[in-house]
Amino acid sequence: MSEVTQTLEAVSRGEAKAADELLSLVYEELRRLATAKMASEAPGQTLQPTALVHEAWLRLTGDKNRQWNDRTHFFAAAAEAMRRILVDNARRKRAARHGGGQQRVEMPEFASAVLETDDKVLAVNEALGKFAVLDPQKAELVKLRYFVGMTLEQAAEALGISERTGKRYWAFARAWLHEEIKAQQA
Repeated sequence: MSEVTQTLEAVSRGEAKAADELLSLVYEELRRLATAKMASEAPGQTLQPTALVHEAWLRLTGDKNRQWNDRTHFFAAAAEAMRRILVDNARRKRAARHGGGQQRVEMPEFASAVLETDDKVLAVNEALGKFAVLDPQKAELVKLRYFVGMTLEQAAEALGISERTGKRYWAFARAWLHEEIKAQQA
């Protein structure tokens, strides 16, 4: 049993310092994953990796009744929290009161809108919701890869599947999501 899993059990038993210990154990990995995800975001992103990790941590620990079975379950919950944060951020940026529909103009050169990335995040999220109904495990793999930024190897390990199975799942999920997003845009 990993140290993270043991600490998660201590948290579920209500041990006072277990949550602080858990944060120290997983913070660097969550920060690395958030940094990798944010590196693929468009320039001009106002959300920083540290803020993404902190917001995800608050969501994960905000419910005192929440329990995680093991390390895999915890990181899946973290992936889901980060995905929701990024989707909420994209929706907020598209809202009219936050300048939704307006294009950002950089000086001295005139750059195109950054909104394309937000639209992409929302399209993937909508398609992923439909995909999760059909195949929850493959949808979890997509969340870990796309929204958290895990490598295929890391995501497969977190889900408890082989790397080879992860590659097959990833290929299928990408093809399915591509077709679904294409159908959404038609």
